[in-house]
Amino acid sequence: MKKLISAVALSVTMPMICFAESTVEELRIEKARKVIPSVVDRWEKDLNGFKRMWSSQTSSYAGAKALAETIGDYLWTESKANMQDFDDRPLYWARLQAAEIFRIINPNFALSEKQRLELVEILENSSRGRHDLEYLTDAPLKILITGFDPFLLDRNIEQGNPSGIAALLLDDQVIEYQGRRAEINSVIFPVRFEDFDRGEVETLLAPFYALNSVDMVVTISQGRSDFDLERFPGRRRSSQAPDNLNKYIEGDKARPVISNVGRYGLQGPEFVEFSLPVKAMQQAKGKYQINDNHGVETLEKGEFDARTLNELAGSTAVQGGGGGYLSNEISYRSIRLRNMLGSQIPTGHIHTPVLKKASPEQARPIFEQIKAMLERALPTL
Repeated sequence: MKKLISAVALSVTMPMICFAESTVEELRIEKARKVIPSVVDRWEKDLNGFKRMWSSQTSSYAGAKALAETIGDYLWTESKANMQDFDDRPLYWARLQAAEIFRIINPNFALSEKQRLELVEILENSSRGRHDLEYLTDAPLKILITGFDPFLLDRNIEQGNPSGIAALLLDDQVIEYQGRRAEINSVIFPVRFEDFDRGEVETLLAPFYALNSVDMVVTISQGRSDFDLERFPGRRRSSQAPDNLNKYIEGDKARPVISNVGRYGLQGPEFVEFSLPVKAMQQAKGKYQINDNHGVETLEKGEFDARTLNELAGSTAVQGGGGGYLSNEISYRSIRLRNMLGSQIPTGHIHTPVLKKASPEQARPIFEQIKAMLERALPTL
């Protein structure tokens, strides 16, 4: 089993992409500060303190790595502790400001470009919850959930993401239903094609599937007008929406493209099927309908509702139930990896209603229904 995990990890390892200056995401900070200053500058005092430590007190690469992890852990922990306003955006904007410190400000010692990027990676991992994946309570069941950053920010710089809100509110929490208890751990993924192509989904999830060390894996993203449980994720990208670095895929719906896992193309069937306890989760009543979404699109038949996975055999995926963007892709990758490693862990994707305005009044009902869905699933695990 250890050899299997090592093989998966090696297959997704790639050198990090270098940036000589601030990224597209970081360049949005000043625009956001003008529109939502209280959000962008939530951790201003702390970030200024870290900047001073970086530029004047840090004197070695070892110290820099420790500082990067400290910043990331602090942002993750404090963000979780300050979710009374149901807002994931302060963490997103603070992470970008912290990354910019390492990327463009010189410390008091020699630092290579590769080392700078390694520091950003340490910050990314720690501030997204990837260093905080231990299950520490006596709850007999364990659930892993994933969320996403805000995205499409050039259309709406104020945008939040209910999946990120759920990840921050539920991390380290214990839920209970009908005498069944589960501890939840969560991480937040970036909305960047290159991170997926590097195999970050596989790197994170492979140990859990290989060791069957959790009882359910649920990926979550922002989607449509109601909740959709995405039954048939597809293999290919087809969306013309940009990622958060304003990068686009080379294909479209007429030419859907296959993404990478490290150095290799993403291998697998054109469609996979999720294994979440749908009927139980649909009992989570609330403001929104919960759909068992069978919708797909193929080159051969266009858009239709697939009844079974066998019905999709031999077709070419254009869109899975989750579309042709990274929401669909994280679902496909997680289920594909589960199947490849022979795991029986129930796995699938929740598409949330769109958060039209970042406010507790709009975010709370979405969050409460996500939590209720996870609770209703417990008796089936």
